[in-house]
Amino acid sequence: MNRRILLVEDEPGLTLILSDVLRSEGYVVENAQDGERGLQLATGEYFDLLVLDVGLPKKNGFDVLRDLRQRGVTTPAIMLTARGQVVDKILGLKLGADDYLTKPFDTGELLARIEAILRRTPAVTTPTAEVYVFGDVRVDSRRATVTRAGEAVELTAREYQLLRFLIENRESVLSRDELLDKVWGYDAMPTTRTVDVHIGLLRQKLEPNPRLPQYILTVHGLGYKFLG
Repeated sequence: MNRRILLVEDEPGLTLILSDVLRSEGYVVENAQDGERGLQLATGEYFDLLVLDVGLPKKNGFDVLRDLRQRGVTTPAIMLTARGQVVDKILGLKLGADDYLTKPFDTGELLARIEAILRRTPAVTTPTAEVYVFGDVRVDSRRATVTRAGEAVELTAREYQLLRFLIENRESVLSRDELLDKVWGYDAMPTTRTVDVHIGLLRQKLEPNPRLPQYILTVHGLGYKFLG
């Protein structure tokens, strides 16, 4: 899986240049043009790295980084700033930044610093990881929470268990009987219709278009398969 980078920068020209350079190196890049949107994305989705400008509208980069760390988001961050004062660099590092670049900077230097951080940061790529992301959905198994586009998704305990089992068995065709056995258990007395109902509820909450699902697929005559 390609590493995901969130670029939070309000200068359109610099955003375009950096996005093109990062994508040419194989990174998946998401953009935010202000601090509030950057905070929402960084909280609600999984990223391998944040490239975070300090001088942002609505919420500056220092405040975004502080709020992320207070919420337990440990994603590595490189701060970008037009300021050259040592005190700003110290503040960023104390708030939890991993590196710091002062504008103007060479894109080659930025790439080298990104690579250095990612070399020491393991990628979250497997369905058994604590955080799993598909589309705009983020599943945090440590906190047992699910968000979509940064907004909390309310799942029942059974819906959450079903979703976790689907993720853990990604790309496998799972029969309704198997899902009943593994998710509901031997002692429960639901029917296969119960599985269909819960699949439908998950699709309503997580799929961009529940009528044309792209993650929780029906394999006719066999059961269901998760592709995320």
